[in-house]
Order: sequence, then C-alpha cells, then structure tokens
Amino acid sequence: MSASDPAPIPSARPDAPRGRGSRGNPPGRFGVPFSEPGGDGCEDGWTACVPDPATRVLPDRARSVVTTNRSPDLGFDTTLNPYRGCEHGCVYCYARPGHEYLGLSAGLEFETRIFAKREAPALLRRELSRPTWSPRPILLSGVTDPWQPVERRLRLTRGVLKVLAEARNPVSVITKSGLVVRDLDLLQGLAAVDAAAASLSITTLDADLARRLEPRAASPRRRLRTLERLAAAGIPVGVSVAPVIPGLTEHELPRILEAAAGAGARWAGYGVLRLPGAVRDLFADWLDREEPDRAGKVLGRIRELRGGRLNDPRFGTRLRGEGAWARQLADLFELGIRRQGLAASGPVLSTAAFRRPRRDAQLPLFSPEGGPPA
Repeated sequence: MSASDPAPIPSARPDAPRGRGSRGNPPGRFGVPFSEPGGDGCEDGWTACVPDPATRVLPDRARSVVTTNRSPDLGFDTTLNPYRGCEHGCVYCYARPGHEYLGLSAGLEFETRIFAKREAPALLRRELSRPTWSPRPILLSGVTDPWQPVERRLRLTRGVLKVLAEARNPVSVITKSGLVVRDLDLLQGLAAVDAAAASLSITTLDADLARRLEPRAASPRRRLRTLERLAAAGIPVGVSVAPVIPGLTEHELPRILEAAAGAGARWAGYGVLRLPGAVRDLFADWLDREEPDRAGKVLGRIRELRGGRLNDPRFGTRLRGEGAWARQLADLFELGIRRQGLAASGPVLSTAAFRRPRRDAQLPLFSPEGGPPA
C-alpha cells in the first residue's frame, strides 16, 4: 500500500451501524476519540432508523457565530453555522475533518457528537445591532446542515432565522432536510423584501443509494416535495447537485436537473466530490463495503479529475476538477440547465429593507423545553 492509497478503517463492526454513514472511528489527527452514552432521533423520510451508536449533543461556547471566507471559488463570503458535526451522516461530507480539531474522529463521532451553539440567536442579534455591521447576505449554513435532526428539538436555526427576519438581513439557505418548511413563515417574510433564497442539495434520485450515502438525510422524493412547497410559498428555490460522484452518480445529473425544475427550481449549481483529510479513507471504505464492483472505477475517475490524486485543495479546481472528464461534466451541466430553463446561479438578494435590531430587545435564550423560543 502506497502513502496515497486509502487506509482501512478500524472498527469492531463489519458493517456500519444502521442509520450511520461511517462504520468506525479512525484516529483523529489531534487527539484520541472518546465515546459517551445517550440517544436522539433520526431524520424523517425513511421507514426506520435505529440510532446506534446514540447521538450526544454537546455545548459549543462560541463567542461569535458569523464567519467569513475568502475563497474565490465559493459563491458566498459570510456564513452562520448553528451546529458542528452533522447527524445526517453523509459519508462524503467535506466537513468531517473539522471534528479532529476538537480531539474527535471524523468518522462516527462526527455523526454522533453534535456541538450546538445555543447562544447563536443572541450572538447574531448582538452582531447585527452593532453600528459596524454592514448588511449583507448570510449563508445558512456553509458547513453542516442547519435543519439536521437535532434541530427539531433545539430550534437554534429557527431562532437565528427569527433574528434575521426581524432585521430583514438577507439569507440564503441550503439543506437536505424537509424540516426547512417548518420555517416557511420566516422565509416568506424575508422573501417579500427580496431577502431570502433556498437551495435543496440532491446527490442522487436513487432512493437506495441515497439511503446508504446519506443515511439520516431526507429521501430524494421528500427533497423534491420540499422544493415544491418552498416554491409554492413564494420562496426563490434552486438545486445544488453536490457532490457529483464520478463513476457513481454523474449520469444522473440531467435527470436531477429535470426533476428539480419540475418541482419549481429556478437555478442550479453542481460540485464534484471532494475528499479532504480523513474523508478519503472513509469514502474508500464505504465504496469497498457498499459498491465493491464500482470502487476501482470511482477512485480511478476521481484521480483523473484531480491530477492523479484523490483530493486537490487548490482554489479554482477543487469544486470542478480538471481535465477531459471535468470538461465533459461541465458541458453536461450546461446542456442540462439550458434544456430546463434554469439559471446558473441564484438571485442577488437585497439589503435595502435592512433595519438594525434593538440590542436590548433580546428574547430569553431558552424556552421551557430547552431550546430557543419558537
């Protein structure tokens, strides 16, 4: 085995626990993984899901929640993430290595140790009320899903949206969850002043494949229904076909664009699979377990797109790849959006209606049920 080959994932289980994307906890770069008892529920959209190992929600005592990036190949520069870690368990998630900075594993612990920024609504209010705040669109969120299963109980994302709606600060949201429709009232208020847009992330229309790739995310059918409901409510909606997995899902790109357009999507984007850090080995292990007949083809195609490597972090190529396959994929996408009448990007959101929220009008942080006020 060469240094560039994926390493086997250590695990006491031959298969992934039900409802989880990883089957083990490979050692993190900066600490030894730990485990705790506890439990939580699953995302809806599937018939059954057994929480094993159980989810634990841990405090994230952030001092601020608005972050910025300077990446030239992203369509946003300001984000807010109410959670670290994501119970959806998408095996390909590029955010997994972030848990290693917390002394945890990018494997199961990324899916089962969810850090919640319970003060997020209060911290956002403080930020927007400052005279130095210049109103600008905020992406909710740029890393983990703001409507992941634990949001049903904690309601942190809804608390954040309430502050954004009060301030009429524009927000763009992206999710794999049908739970976003719970917050239609807030999104509609923002959309009325051209300050809201929503994208649904759809990787595949194959329900069986989606369940194995994204075990606790909503099913593809539910995501399309969610697109329909958002569009019917007057929310500008689009689809993010990401990640496109070479050798496994790229042939679905035209069908996903067609289905999303039929559900009311106005624009579309796509991104090629990224395998940073520990994600490389986790994904290779998943291929060996779930798609052994296609594993060689998939990894070979990724290397063709990434200059012979399994990951290329360079700006400008990391989201699209390079070479003949990258050009072919770009052409397939361009043809697809032309046929479906989709734009290649979402609307420009307006800051014209922004009004600075009163800093002294802070609501209680927690409701009697333990989350922020509804």
